[in-house]
Amino acid sequence: MRLLLIDTCGNEGSIALAEGDVLPRIVASEMLPGRSASERLLPVIRERMEAAGWKLNELAAIGVVNGPGSFTGVRVGLSAAKGLSEAGQVPLIAISRLAILANTGGEIEGSVCSALDAGRGEFYAGVYAKRQRVSEALLTSEEIVGVSEQTSALIVCEERVREALSALVPLRVDEPKAADALPFVMGRIAEKRFEDVATIDANYLRRTDQEIFAKIVRVAG
Repeated sequence: MRLLLIDTCGNEGSIALAEGDVLPRIVASEMLPGRSASERLLPVIRERMEAAGWKLNELAAIGVVNGPGSFTGVRVGLSAAKGLSEAGQVPLIAISRLAILANTGGEIEGSVCSALDAGRGEFYAGVYAKRQRVSEALLTSEEIVGVSEQTSALIVCEERVREALSALVPLRVDEPKAADALPFVMGRIAEKRFEDVATIDANYLRRTDQEIFAKIVRVAG
């Protein structure tokens, strides 16, 4: 089994190749520094696959982290993954960045909350229990407090988020990379649960206009 993993949602993008039948392992990976993902992503994938002697149509699946994160980065990774999936007729699997982040804290009893910076004093937050999603939402710091009180740990990977939520004593971990999506991709393959390439969209987690308007009204009142 050969897998291609893509993540361009964070400050740096990354790709990884994994191979193996029962327990695939990462056999190649590369970082895409800064905002170079839009120019370097497809060339790097091609270079790595050619170096490994892989062909696109030999892949068992393509796993892509589809957000939340940088709007441009999310679109770049998802668009590339969808294009490769269609070109090679390869199954596509989209994984939430919050799910991967929640899984990087090691073995933690109970549910965990993962949080990412969303700007404007808000946070992308996900609650997960044993890799299963309980909820994902865009929350204020006050709302994060309420959620974290019901979970065993709060996991973050960005220093500005750690500082903003320091009163909650979050666990700071390294920013997830494409390779960290491997356990989730393997789980989805086992379930034979793949995306519809025509309809899969980015996981932006933005509030609806109605929610924004309601918030403005509450503040004004």
